[in-house]
Amino acid sequence: MVAALIEELRLRCEQLPSQSIETIYFGGGTPSVLESAAIEQIIRTIYQHYQVIEDPEITLEANPDDLTPEKIEVLASTPINRLSIGVQSFHEQDLKLMNRAHNAAEAMRCISLSRKRFPNISIDLIYGIPGLTDDRWIENLKTAISLDIPHISSYALTVEDDTALKTYIEKGIIEAVDDEQAQRQFNILVDTMQEHGYQNYEFSNFGKPGFFSRNNTAYWTGKTYLGIGPSAHGYDGRQRSWNINNNVKYMKSIEAGQLPQEVEVLSVIDRYNEYVMTGLRTIYGVSLAHVEQHYGSSFKDYILQQSHEYLKDHLLYLDGDVLQVTRKGKFLSDGIASELFMLNLKE
Repeated sequence: MVAALIEELRLRCEQLPSQSIETIYFGGGTPSVLESAAIEQIIRTIYQHYQVIEDPEITLEANPDDLTPEKIEVLASTPINRLSIGVQSFHEQDLKLMNRAHNAAEAMRCISLSRKRFPNISIDLIYGIPGLTDDRWIENLKTAISLDIPHISSYALTVEDDTALKTYIEKGIIEAVDDEQAQRQFNILVDTMQEHGYQNYEFSNFGKPGFFSRNNTAYWTGKTYLGIGPSAHGYDGRQRSWNINNNVKYMKSIEAGQLPQEVEVLSVIDRYNEYVMTGLRTIYGVSLAHVEQHYGSSFKDYILQQSHEYLKDHLLYLDGDVLQVTRKGKFLSDGIASELFMLNLKE
């Protein structure tokens, strides 16, 4: 697999001929299983075939049970300079319900050890879990803050098909996900993070000054990115590509010198809709000048027309020519964005 990843990097280097690589992100499955030699080999290949800025953000996703003291030391010896740790909760009952492999003690231990070697770390926390009280959610947040974690990503629990959790909910063994609970706990999240100096720069992401994820920010502001490996997605501003999601077929295709990917060329309507969707989720908002310049005056007129009721109901507001969600509208931002989408205009 590592050989295939390296070969794909070589095969695709001309797709970014004049762009500088600002971030490198090891995500997807469990990249922390990689040996340090493999990580360094992949990063070395990127430097050989792409233009990389002087101080890129290089993130690796890991689970708490993977981050033993030995593993942390190994990772610290590589160019990795940021860890994203899938904590999810500091409470045993939540972790068991979500079928996580680690326990609360492992989460605390790995964060404490990681902070000594990686000043820049992020953790994931989940709210809206069945049975998660507001008090226990506040305890989760206070624990994270007490550990001096500079970046927190927080998501509402989603119940996927073909999972034990969905089966338990359908059988009535576990309570169903409560949307009102999730919205209430999101509001607690925003208030608590703001109170302690974190900025909600994107709906699910909170960072202290200087610790916004550069990778997340690039994605949400529409920058180009290249996805390497099975199931990986890429975007160049005009089209999206995605690799086959089968490991064996992926490796065989790469061995044959063929890119195992599909490509979708985005229409101007697609690009406008994506800009609206991502912009409303961030502190950067949706610039009406950008809409007019890149998509046309008819799109600007349309978004203003569609925004009217949301502006009147104080779910959106205009800051100069930038459309932003209000605090009241923040939890509804995806739904609001969908109402601003252009659906039927002919190009």
